[in-house]
Amino acid sequence: MIPGFGPTLGITLGYLGLVVLIPLAALVWRSTELGAAAFWDLARDPRTLAALRTSFGAALIAAGVNAVFGALVAWVLVRYRFAGRRLLDAVVDLPFALPTAVAGIALAALYGPQGWLGKPLAALGIQVAYAPAGIVVALVFVGLPFVVRTLQPVIAEIDREWEEAAASLGARRAQTVRRVIAPSLLPAWATGFALALARGVGEYGSVIFIAGNLPHVSEIAPLLIVIKLEEFNYPAATAVGVMMLSISFALLLVINLLQAWNRRRLTDAR
Repeated sequence: MIPGFGPTLGITLGYLGLVVLIPLAALVWRSTELGAAAFWDLARDPRTLAALRTSFGAALIAAGVNAVFGALVAWVLVRYRFAGRRLLDAVVDLPFALPTAVAGIALAALYGPQGWLGKPLAALGIQVAYAPAGIVVALVFVGLPFVVRTLQPVIAEIDREWEEAAASLGARRAQTVRRVIAPSLLPAWATGFALALARGVGEYGSVIFIAGNLPHVSEIAPLLIVIKLEEFNYPAATAVGVMMLSISFALLLVINLLQAWNRRRLTDAR
């Protein structure tokens, strides 16, 4: 019904190919210079495996934390009116605007051995800065807005009459949350989780200042790529990038399949 479908589709595909597909194809192509045997040796290298495990493990933990507390923050911002709500709502976007290096320095100063939070935690035997826990803290900081901003419009669209109807039928509050609210939020919640996970996997600037960057302990995969680049080993750097790309694609594919299954389940239930 709307004219111009052909030209707009061509521009869209051309732009997508130029910005996304061609760079990714170049990444995969450059990694082939390493050779299959060398690629497999690099993939099995203990340092590479440790870096990938650190990056994806910390990103999964941080995304899980944000999925829980981000949902609570979004619910409070939408459902309640209180003094300072607009300021709190604006603060949620701070990680978007704040340079990641600045965030990393601030977190390192806060959770360092002499920091406001790091010193009392160290007295309890808990080390955050220069340890894997510091990576999780940094990723929670940068990933929170993705969950909150994804859930906010969905929470705002939930009709409160559904909750009132459930209460009038004798449902307890926990049953209303589980059977009325949670199914409506689940697709958006999964999307926010996936966005926070994707951001955490590729995060670099805010992590290197607080992680400690010790091989096999707190070294992340993006840092390993930078190290390979500084050694002018471009095929190895692109090979590590291909590994990260493959794992990230597999995780996002699983999440999207779960979302599609949940939508079909909700449609069948209705």
